[in-house]
Amino acid sequence: MAMEKVFIALCAALAIGLTALATAWAQSRIGAAGAGTLAEKPELSGTIVILVAIPETMVILGFVIAAMILFGVK
Repeated sequence: MAMEKVFIALCAALAIGLTALATAWAQSRIGAAGAGTLAEKPELSGTIVILVAIPETMVILGFVIAAMILFGVK
């Protein structure tokens, strides 16, 4: 029983951790490209903000999956 709880906690941690790493990588690439774009076309600032925010949904979904794992939603 104790080992089962360890594996459940590990799976939940992976669900959050891997999505957070993927989001960080995506936002770093988008942020760098967005900075270059804003230097040339400042009128695209709204679009850049939206593009930086979109990958954040991966972490939110990872959190939902982790909560489902921890609380045993079937």
